[in-house]
Amino acid sequence: MPLVRYRKVVILGYRSVGKTSLAHQFVEGEFLEGYDPTVENTYSKIVTLGKDEFHLHLVDTAGQDEYSILPYSFIIGVHGYVLVYSVTSQHSFQVIESLYQKLHEGHGKTRLPVVLVGNKADLSPAREVQAVEGKKLAESWGATFMESSARENQLTQGIFTKVIQEIARVENSYSQERHCRLM
Repeated sequence: MPLVRYRKVVILGYRSVGKTSLAHQFVEGEFLEGYDPTVENTYSKIVTLGKDEFHLHLVDTAGQDEYSILPYSFIIGVHGYVLVYSVTSQHSFQVIESLYQKLHEGHGKTRLPVVLVGNKADLSPAREVQAVEGKKLAESWGATFMESSARENQLTQGIFTKVIQEIARVENSYSQERHCRLM
């Protein structure tokens, strides 16, 4: 019987970038046309990767801005992050940079398990943020970058699979650094 591992993932981003739509599409397999602004929702889903099962606990947060103070509940006991901006909003992209800095300071780590997501890729005519900008920012953090569309269900599953892989990668790199070798 496979070992089930619990992973808590927080979805952060500016308001109206599609955080709830991505989470709902991943868990329920459908796009919500309209909904009230999120205060905070949680979703759960079992994800199988290879021989391992992961109980993914997603925290869908209210929209943040650059002045938001991140609560400790977004830092303590959290395994990974999905940081979402809209490709149609340069401002949402700038807010993501600020949120990452706050997370980085809160964790005091050099590497965080992060997937940076440029959502609303189906709205290309209204694009304000080019894919190359997202890729460059993610590389500067040592994170993974993806563009998606919750409406079109484009890469929604892949985002959450990738965050599980990022968590494992960061956890493994820290455990390797702590080995004691006797000569």
